[in-house]
Amino acid sequence: MSEFDIIFEDNHILVAVKPFNVPTQADESGDKDMFTMVKEYLKEKYNKPGNAYAGLLHRLDRPTGGVMVFAKTGKAASRLSETIRSGEFEKKYFAVVMGQPKEKQGRLVHYLLKDETANNVAVVPVSTEGAKRAELDYKVLKSADGLSLMNIDLLTGRSHQARVQMASLFTPILGDVRYGGQKAAAENLALFSYSLRFEHPVTHDIMVFKAYPPVTGSPWKEFEPIIDVTIKSAY
Repeated sequence: MSEFDIIFEDNHILVAVKPFNVPTQADESGDKDMFTMVKEYLKEKYNKPGNAYAGLLHRLDRPTGGVMVFAKTGKAASRLSETIRSGEFEKKYFAVVMGQPKEKQGRLVHYLLKDETANNVAVVPVSTEGAKRAELDYKVLKSADGLSLMNIDLLTGRSHQARVQMASLFTPILGDVRYGGQKAAAENLALFSYSLRFEHPVTHDIMVFKAYPPVTGSPWKEFEPIIDVTIKSAY
């Protein structure tokens, strides 16, 4: 029925995997976007006569794949938005980067400024007008053949954040030609949101949702064993 994989659905939320190279929401390209696909899925499944409600709570960059949650009611959207604002919405990513950082793990804190016209983000001094603080924790899980598999915990949700901050270590993400990375063999950005953790907006249960990147394809297959262990042990 849908053009994406659904991990979980109840009366309040829908958790799905956004495919690589699909916009999170409509943009100037006119390409089919994830938000529209979710609404179309809900409209068809529940035979809605008009537009089906869906709450867009967070975003993934177009070239990034991975787990997303959507609200199915206004109440759920409001509560989950507050969870995100309070920093209690936890996101974990895998990234395959070029090279290896000097420190195998650490916290990165930068101030980022987005050029809306060029759709480009840069690290700037803290005093720069419009700059936004960006934080993440990273850890090198394995290095091989000039590449490193990284675990990234995003502590803020800035546009292009993981991509720009990884590039700041001179280890750009594979496939991220915008920020200095070489084109990936699979022609996808090697960045994947593999886990979300948050409190359910109605039941208040702690929910954890995980998904695997395409481990049968490059460059993920080279790191499949450590990816499997990491996902199973997350949280």
